[in-house]
Amino acid sequence: MRPLIFGAMGAALAATAAFSQIQNTGTLNPKDLRPVSSFGSIPDQAERSRALFNEIAKVVTHPRCMNCHPAGEHPLQGADHHEHAPPAYRGEGGVGIAGLTCNACHTEKNFTLVGTNATYKSIPGHPRWGLAPVEMAWQGKSLGQICQQMKDPARNGGRTLALLQEHLAHDDLVAWGWAPGEGREPAPGTQAQLGELTQAWINSGAECP
Repeated sequence: MRPLIFGAMGAALAATAAFSQIQNTGTLNPKDLRPVSSFGSIPDQAERSRALFNEIAKVVTHPRCMNCHPAGEHPLQGADHHEHAPPAYRGEGGVGIAGLTCNACHTEKNFTLVGTNATYKSIPGHPRWGLAPVEMAWQGKSLGQICQQMKDPARNGGRTLALLQEHLAHDDLVAWGWAPGEGREPAPGTQAQLGELTQAWINSGAECP
């Protein structure tokens, strides 16, 4: 019986390894972003453009991005978008209020906590840590509303579509979403992929869902 047992174990291990390899290539990983080339089979340009934005939205609506674009006066945390604990406030310029500014806890880089029983494992950080302006809030909006907002210079920080693409593709605060510190899930795909998808969306007419 022993050869049969080891044979079964070997087959199981091989299957597990094969499945792991598939995951590593992104074939079955829902957190990946589709490459721009995969949208080429959509013949209608407007439909293709909307599909591209839906892919961009996987990043935009992810907690790493959405939590810093709240509609209210408090930052959000976690996959469930709960209000920041301990209490924190937007304040002027999105960097907190007197005596409780964002940089009182959030330093210039992520800080990993050691030997703590806290539910979080690190404190995120960046030199420009703070909330997006309230006119750039995405919380509670449909994808179509977010899309229109992202295209509107009055609600996107005064950016043209070209500057919007530059912001999403190269801004180092946006880049934090893919290196958010221990204990946090990064945004889907990569920043480079987001930039490529955004450019393809613009090239196809920047249509909204």
